[in-house]
Amino acid sequence: MDIPLSTIAVVGLGTMGTGISEVLARAGREVIGIDIDEIATAQAVAALEASTARAVERGRVTEEERRGMLARFRTFTDLQAAADADLVIEVVPESYEIKQQVFRALDGIVGPGTILATGTNALSVTRLAADSAHPERVLGMHFFNPAPAMKLVEVVSSVLTAPTAVTAVTALARELGKEPVAVGDRPGFVADGLLFGYLNQAAAMYEAKYASREDIDAAMRLGCGLPMGPLALLDLIGVDTARTVLEAMYAASRDRLHAPAPILRQLSEAGLTGRKSGRGFYTYEAPGSGTVVRDALTTLDEGRGGESGRPAVRSVGVAGSGTMASGIAEVFAKAGYVVVLAARSQEKADAAKARIAKSLGRSVDKGRLTGEARDDALARISPAGSLDAFDDVDLAVEAVAEDLEVKRQLFTALDKVCKPGAVLATTTSSLPVVACARATTRPRDVIGMHFFNPAPAMKLVEVVRTVLTSDEAHATVREVCATIRKHPVDCGDRAGFIVNALLFPYLNNAVKMVQEHYATLDDIDAAMKLGGGYPMGPFELLDVVGLDVSLAIEKVLHREFRDPGLAPAPLLEHLVAAGCLGRKTGRGFREYTARR
Repeated sequence: MDIPLSTIAVVGLGTMGTGISEVLARAGREVIGIDIDEIATAQAVAALEASTARAVERGRVTEEERRGMLARFRTFTDLQAAADADLVIEVVPESYEIKQQVFRALDGIVGPGTILATGTNALSVTRLAADSAHPERVLGMHFFNPAPAMKLVEVVSSVLTAPTAVTAVTALARELGKEPVAVGDRPGFVADGLLFGYLNQAAAMYEAKYASREDIDAAMRLGCGLPMGPLALLDLIGVDTARTVLEAMYAASRDRLHAPAPILRQLSEAGLTGRKSGRGFYTYEAPGSGTVVRDALTTLDEGRGGESGRPAVRSVGVAGSGTMASGIAEVFAKAGYVVVLAARSQEKADAAKARIAKSLGRSVDKGRLTGEARDDALARISPAGSLDAFDDVDLAVEAVAEDLEVKRQLFTALDKVCKPGAVLATTTSSLPVVACARATTRPRDVIGMHFFNPAPAMKLVEVVRTVLTSDEAHATVREVCATIRKHPVDCGDRAGFIVNALLFPYLNNAVKMVQEHYATLDDIDAAMKLGGGYPMGPFELLDVVGLDVSLAIEKVLHREFRDPGLAPAPLLEHLVAAGCLGRKTGRGFREYTARR
């Protein structure tokens, strides 16, 4: 039996409550906005007036439609106004005490058929429902900020929730133009359950002074295609809010990855809660502003590396013949460097150059490169069947198999072949750079240059210094990154560097969700794309990267940090053991019509 939800009350008219009210009014619902603060109700009306005026200016709605929206939104300061509502959505502060007061009061106001929804993203829906006189009508309806723009709505049912209530709210979400995802009651649900663990690790990484806030944020934006870096996102969400969510997650999971990083408590207690206070991880122009201003912690690129003191790099050797090696060689050749591309045989080296020619040809076809520029770049690449051709290069970059013994042997060979003063770089994503350095007699010249695949398109390079790397070698590599138009981020020599150390625990936690039958692959992927702004869902990404590659990185992280929460999910291990490695084998978490 359908439950009509034509009149909806929204309790709490902060940013989220106002956004939800706008979504409902735009969809033709009668909206009763309630807040005990008259200023908040006035601000909600003003916000709706402003947003609908902008919609008219942009031609998205007519003036008549705008007047209808405004007429459907009425505000009050007393919960009694919700008496005739078919659905009440509360978005008051994240406090059991406050929310329970609201639900207890609503029990005596609304009719028996009214559905009560909590907008919480951190508290137990079951606990809130159990305190209600009618727990069967209580569920979670978790919108994402900004509500008018974000498509995801998590519909959260407890063991007490009536299926008819879930069905009605799910249908409403679709009518609002949203994508509803059905989830069970656990802290963080799907999207925040995965997101906040990642944010917490980023905060801990910054607190440990492993990398600057700017480099952590740039690494995740450029390396993963995320719309915001994790520290900037914490400031947007509110450091205090993030701490509250993580406390609830940790209380339920006892997973150390959810234990709030101490810096979150320190900032919260100091009142440095992010954008809303004008300062958090970053400093802002004013409270509520999104404009970052320089402060005492701002890193200046010109002061990060300085002059190398060495002659400029003119020639580059790239060792390897795979996709990554070809991509790196292409990047250097397009930037004007003379490139020696060395493989285990002349035939493999020639094939790698042919792959580069095809890539450059596609760029010409798409209008990104002229035919002359393509020919010039190809002319600068000399394929070779031996590392002996590296005898005069200024920078040698290896991109061979991710096997430590293979890389150590290669660096021993480079040490003998390359001239004194040449910088030797490894593109490893998970192995210790210092182990490569110790295979040479010149560890001061060895550094990590972790490119991302596909190298011609991806802007990020993680520049990895060991405790033995010289300032001169570091400065040389940063100068080279500027020339090839890549964004360098500095980090130390530990497993995962920045990107993989933050990305793969998140992917592993997504696998655990499926393993525990909490949510489906499709719902998790949809939740992270629609609710978190991720370009790909975690299972799409795992299948693209390769489950064997992902498992190897997970094992390295677990071995390095010894944290039980980083132990690879058994489901991931089982799929790899079964040969289900992702798109490259035709089956991973999903099945594919053909191998790619």
